[in-house]
Amino acid sequence: MRRKDEERAAAKLAKAMAMICVRNTMLENIHAGRGPRTKSGDFTDVFVVDAEGNRIPWTEVSRIDEDEMRDLMRQVVNRLYTFQLRIEEPEFQAFVDRWLVPTGRWDEPVLETDLGSTRFPEL
Repeated sequence: MRRKDEERAAAKLAKAMAMICVRNTMLENIHAGRGPRTKSGDFTDVFVVDAEGNRIPWTEVSRIDEDEMRDLMRQVVNRLYTFQLRIEEPEFQAFVDRWLVPTGRWDEPVLETDLGSTRFPEL
């Protein structure tokens, strides 16, 4: 397969996996709800007041707790696993093709050359 064809296929697969395995997860529930408004444009004028009266700048607020992060990662891993195991099934391929339609408006992916470099901390 030519490099351009490989890149096109990889882009299509990446978009499908992002839509099906990441976006259409509990992440949608975390994303739902009202978002704060900012006049400054950078949210430095937005604060959250917690139950103890602490005023926390929006830029410092954790928007997902440890339990939600664990549940989200578990769901993403399960979906990626299922996606990979079922991708050869015609019925699943038809399902993937339907979800690719809205990704047609997404930006094309770019190669992250530093993935796997020392920029990413070791565990």
